Amino acid sequence: MSRIEQFSYDNSIVRKFAIASVIFGVIGMLVGLLLALQLVFPELNFGISYTTFGRIRPLHTNAVIFAFVGNGIFMGVYYSLQRLLKTPMYSKLLSNIHFWGWQAIILAAAITLPLGITSSHEYAELEWPIDIAIALIWVVFGINMFGTILKRRETHLYVAIWFYIATWITVTILHIFNNLELPVTLTKSYPVFAGVQDALVQWWYGHNAVAFFLTTPYLGLMYYFLPKAANRPVYSYRLSIIHFWALIFIYIWAGPHHLLYTSLPDWAQSLGMVFSLMLIAPSWGGMLNGLLTLRGAWDRVRNDPILKFMVVAVTAYGMSTFEGPMMSIKSFNAITHYTDWTIAHVHVGALGWNGMLTFGVLYWILPKIYNTQLFSKRLANAHFWMGTTGIILYAVPLYWAGVTQQLMWKQFTPEGFLQYTNFLETVTQIIPMYAIRAVGGLLFFAGLFVMMYNLWKTMRQGQFQASESAQAPARVKHVPHKGEYWHRWIERRSVQMSILALIAIAIGGLVEILPMMWVDSNVPKIATVQPYTPLELEGRDLYIREGCVGCHSQMIRPFRSETERYGDYSKSGEFIYDRPFLWGSKRTGPDLHRVGGKYPDAWHYNHMLAPAVVSNGSIMPAYPWMFTDDLNTSSLEKKIEVLQTLGTPYPSGFAQQAEADLRKQAQEIAKSLQENDISLENTYAELGKTIQPSDKLENKEIIALIAYLQRLGTDISKLKAPKAQN
Repeated sequence: MSRIEQFSYDNSIVRKFAIASVIFGVIGMLVGLLLALQLVFPELNFGISYTTFGRIRPLHTNAVIFAFVGNGIFMGVYYSLQRLLKTPMYSKLLSNIHFWGWQAIILAAAITLPLGITSSHEYAELEWPIDIAIALIWVVFGINMFGTILKRRETHLYVAIWFYIATWITVTILHIFNNLELPVTLTKSYPVFAGVQDALVQWWYGHNAVAFFLTTPYLGLMYYFLPKAANRPVYSYRLSIIHFWALIFIYIWAGPHHLLYTSLPDWAQSLGMVFSLMLIAPSWGGMLNGLLTLRGAWDRVRNDPILKFMVVAVTAYGMSTFEGPMMSIKSFNAITHYTDWTIAHVHVGALGWNGMLTFGVLYWILPKIYNTQLFSKRLANAHFWMGTTGIILYAVPLYWAGVTQQLMWKQFTPEGFLQYTNFLETVTQIIPMYAIRAVGGLLFFAGLFVMMYNLWKTMRQGQFQASESAQAPARVKHVPHKGEYWHRWIERRSVQMSILALIAIAIGGLVEILPMMWVDSNVPKIATVQPYTPLELEGRDLYIREGCVGCHSQMIRPFRSETERYGDYSKSGEFIYDRPFLWGSKRTGPDLHRVGGKYPDAWHYNHMLAPAVVSNGSIMPAYPWMFTDDLNTSSLEKKIEVLQTLGTPYPSGFAQQAEADLRKQAQEIAKSLQENDISLENTYAELGKTIQPSDKLENKEIIALIAYLQRLGTDISKLKAPKAQN
């Protein structure tokens, strides 16, 4: 008989992550609410650079994903891991380094993103020094987690731990490969991959960041906290095995479904679509395993707000993992992509799955570690209904808006002409839907304060147990017995399980990415496509800084409605010098890939200065600082050298003459503006600024942005496009 050993669980680290999750939940969702309101009331951009939609949108996504959800993950993992393994964490020091390091990263993101310091990769916008910090802190977390697993007293690894292991391994690989970049300065880098390759790697990361940061760790939390809250065993052990291995193998293939009908080769698009459809089976297997755990306990669900949160969370997981594969069907994707349908889909997962499960876990954990009962079930129930109603009011109008957008974009008159030729008509039509969405977001956000008060009162009435005493038998060598299920062998061996998980997730990535890097025919070259001029390059970096990709795509799909509206469809060879790619995911404004030469320089100048005047009813913010700030070219030479290192064919010695080239082109654009009666004096008068003798039009940032916009889509001749699909 094994001896009984005494030890204690570290609850202090759990409390730290719990409090951080709540605080950053409020901050992240407050920024999200501001974004929602900016689409209804553009004046809420406040006319300053740090609060414009394009700059704070990535702040919102990073705050919700990595600050709110990330801290929620670590809260749940640190609590459940110790109890499942019957041992304290491997190292309190590593736990604290992990906590404070993660909060420092979040603070760095909160500072840099509003400043426009961004790599422009979705869910990976942070620049290279912060990327390195993320990698280091993630390794600290991994050492602490695997160290705890190795010193465990429990022989078998419970299903939740399988998901934790797969999460750590996959996020490590995704983060490294998606952030391969060469630094230019401390705040600027260019990715190793360009154009189509960059798009594939980004959405291999982007989709699987959702899969392995927002899904698999939360499935681990579901498998631990749902049975605990219900006081019932998981419905099916064997279903959990199928769920785990099928999910991690299939999920990694699905990234290309974000790039359907783009310039990505058809074989990669088809792989993404097929594996996305296959995802329904394991995803719904996990959902049913969670819901059926509550069989016979529905009376408890009606009376227990914690279980209500968890049921809605698992249901939202089922809804979003059904909808995702449906959106991967090409005919369905043709309707939903680039519309607000995508935003609704994302938020059903973020608010419903991640948000509601986090709330349920918080309501369960904090009374436990404070050795008390939840202060008020009535307040928890009120929060539940505010959250659930908020999600409905948020999502339904956006589905409606998405359908409205796509129908209007594709509508032709009986004579065969586009019915809504002005893109702005499709924007003004859905503003009331944006307003309803904002009401739903406000209701969900208000529920956070109800929860905060309830949890604060719970903590006040309890006594915090920083170190919780526990005991368990010492671990003994397991002796397999006849008839033991085969998977038990894997569960006893954490190293072997980790290797198998690595193999499962590596196969899909290798099959999809390697051919795109090594087979030149996947990206046919176009002889007329040339690198950006120095001024255009600086203008592109300004476009990235301002987050224009959040509202404008640069990818014309082969649909008649799009080629009629924008011009010839986009070819893969046009993007070979684009670092990063800027195809976008959402059209709040029109596609810009063929905007070059469509309008005179003066139109772009006035449009950036006063978009609502140039386009009546526009919800685009103005960019007055681009007319007063001089273009900073101090790193131009280094930019050219880095791009040459990455293969951009600038001639030898070009870096040294780039400044002169830039000034010459800037003077040409300034001259064209002056010929159209545009002067810096009049602009400063409109902005209420005092002009200085040193202020010259050709030195301003707006000139570089105009140069970039006028270049877009002009490298290829306007040949008649092949018959497009509908």
